[in-house]
Amino acid sequence: MGRDVLFVSGSDAHGTPIVVNAEAQGIQPKALVARYHQHFDEIFKSMGVTFDFFGDTDDPACHNRTQELVKVLMDKGYVYPKEIELAYCPKCERFLPDRYVEGECPYCGKTARGDECDMGCGRHLEPGEIRNAVCKVCGGKAEYRKQVHYFFKLSEFKDFLLGFLETLGGTASARNYAMEWVRQELKDWCITRSMAWGIKFPGHDELVVYVWVDAPIGYIAFSEEWCAKNNVDWQKYWKNDARIIHFIGGDIVYHHCIFWPAMLKGADYTLPSAVVASGMLKIDDKKFSKSRGNVIWVKEDYLEKGLHPDLLRYYLASYTAHNKEVNFAWKIFADKVNTELVGAFGNFLNRALTFTVKNFDGRVPEGEIDPEVMTRIEQTQKEVVSALEEYEFKKASDSVMSLADFGNIYFQSREPWKLVKSDKAAAGKVLRTCLQIAKALVVLMEPVMPGKMESAWKQLGLDGQVGAVQFSEALVPIPEGRLLGKPEILFTRMEEATVKELDRIFQERIEQAEAKAKGKPVVKKGQIAFEQFGALDLRVGEIKEASHIKGSDKLLKLMVDIGGETRQVVAGIAHSYKPEELVGTQVVVLTNLKPAKLFGIESQAMLLAADTAGKAVLLRPRELVDTGTKIR
Repeated sequence: MGRDVLFVSGSDAHGTPIVVNAEAQGIQPKALVARYHQHFDEIFKSMGVTFDFFGDTDDPACHNRTQELVKVLMDKGYVYPKEIELAYCPKCERFLPDRYVEGECPYCGKTARGDECDMGCGRHLEPGEIRNAVCKVCGGKAEYRKQVHYFFKLSEFKDFLLGFLETLGGTASARNYAMEWVRQELKDWCITRSMAWGIKFPGHDELVVYVWVDAPIGYIAFSEEWCAKNNVDWQKYWKNDARIIHFIGGDIVYHHCIFWPAMLKGADYTLPSAVVASGMLKIDDKKFSKSRGNVIWVKEDYLEKGLHPDLLRYYLASYTAHNKEVNFAWKIFADKVNTELVGAFGNFLNRALTFTVKNFDGRVPEGEIDPEVMTRIEQTQKEVVSALEEYEFKKASDSVMSLADFGNIYFQSREPWKLVKSDKAAAGKVLRTCLQIAKALVVLMEPVMPGKMESAWKQLGLDGQVGAVQFSEALVPIPEGRLLGKPEILFTRMEEATVKELDRIFQERIEQAEAKAKGKPVVKKGQIAFEQFGALDLRVGEIKEASHIKGSDKLLKLMVDIGGETRQVVAGIAHSYKPEELVGTQVVVLTNLKPAKLFGIESQAMLLAADTAGKAVLLRPRELVDTGTKIR
């Protein structure tokens, strides 16, 4: 759209959950943060999510900016000390901030954690508010002791917040939720905690700032770090009239629409223009829960199974409106892939390209592009821009998919396979028009599916990268006589066997979690009869060929001799083995497994491997045996 955009995000390094988890694992908080930060960074990149800067709130820049901003608020009289009663565990000999304490919500009476009534009214809780406190570490009853902490005068910003929220863009539900809280009693906010891990409160090394003070300040610090590397003044974004748009989860609206703008206002920083709050994620129509096993892991369950990142990106963008709940289920996912991406979008692109390459020497035919089609493309482009301005990603995706449906109808109704025999010039006009629709589809869908659209861009024989062009390029006529690339299938159908296997893995995880929660031993597999084992055709095979699969960094394509027959096998072992070192290796092969397609390539058998610390270790005979030898 031609905007100058700085896209930043990062890992929240502080807060009691980090410390609690680090203690449970017997490591320092800094080591835990480093491990997960790297993991998040790798997953984002593997999913095609490219931040200009992906930071960590324990970076020195965040420490410096947080202390600077807090000092400004103190100098202006917006921060003051106050003695309060806090939960203290006499057994552990420490004050119990946030997630270290559990008790009763003073507002609704439901069980709550120290900083939020997460099981009841959802209200933010200040230190000392929770009743009948219990230590989460030892389980002992806490007592209340006095300690001095520092408060931000949030109550002084009530009138400002009411006016600010009236004009705040983004999600109406976020704005209305925040407005409701501000209209009620707005209490001053305790911004310090008694912890060693975190950003030190200015002048008090025994205290750290509350995580919801330094976490959003991370946005400023990450901007500073990017600006320093690119010779740009960071104040361009945070002290001037930049549009600041926050994309957040729906459960942290309170912090981004009340605490954060009040802090920025008090310290004279640029205020957010919009807050876009997403709906919550459900898995198989149940609440997302790691402890209950109701979770799909992007790395293990998706990417390492050979699924392309763009398929999930499309699902999440097009399933429903951004502010509504998103439900993920493998069957629904497969249906969308097969019906929309394979049956409509991919089908049109492949038909248009294949037919043109075959009948016009691989070049864009001559002939005027249908003016009515150009009008339809222009209408779609305007719809996409308008939808993005409103942060309606489903509406944008649906508009592009509607153009793909239009393209299929146009191709089918013009019958170029008949025209090419009776009036080749007329057929050329139809096909150039179809290629123009294809070009528009690729340009407009690129933000959602960047990898697949780059591949389609090359197939259209167009220069540069599609991610570098603006939406207006959709209306630039595709040049006559342009040499097209080689047509390739963009999207492959998800077979029922693949979907069932993915769902089996998911259901097994839930069963294991339920067993663990009930204190039962986790039995991953039920006992089987010898006859069932005998039904497995296990043999010693020899890898004859091995190669990478284009577009996947997890999978290898292998040709395996199983004794008088060679089978094609797709295996997720690219992170553990190089193709060249596998050739000639003897392996254990399950040969009578029903074939399944991975990354569009049929796998006709399965190699057996041990999974150790995420690394695949192939099972091999200790001694050289004849290829095809059965395993009993």
